[in-house]
Amino acid sequence: MKPEDTFDYPLRWSWHSVQRHYNIIASKNDLTMTMGYVLLNIDQENGTPSTKLGPQIGMEPGSLTRTIKTMIDKGYIYKQSDEIDRRKVYICITELGKLKREASREAVIHFNAHLDKKISKSQKKKFFEVMEIINNVLSNENIFEEL
Repeated sequence: MKPEDTFDYPLRWSWHSVQRHYNIIASKNDLTMTMGYVLLNIDQENGTPSTKLGPQIGMEPGSLTRTIKTMIDKGYIYKQSDEIDRRKVYICITELGKLKREASREAVIHFNAHLDKKISKSQKKKFFEVMEIINNVLSNENIFEEL
């Protein structure tokens, strides 16, 4: 089987390209794509529980911990303990973080608007249908059990 005949090859190749382009834009704002993604997924009003942030954005705890530490050091976010249950920790966004978040948001909007010009509504619908099938298979089936 040729790599280009597999499902994972175009997924990996496309994601690598998206990541590379986002990182170029992010670096102009003293960010990485991952930092931008974290900022976009933090509740701006109440913060987001640290235990929910990783699963919400699909990051492993170790990677997320390093990213959060870097972002705290840069002044983009801060940790805040819950007033009632001190075991709960919220990740909150600073004013500087909100500016960085807006830069990330603009990059995402620009990317999607550009693709919307190139991809028909029916192609886009089919793309999301196929991605949903792939994600459901990966989430609900042990496809590598027999290996």
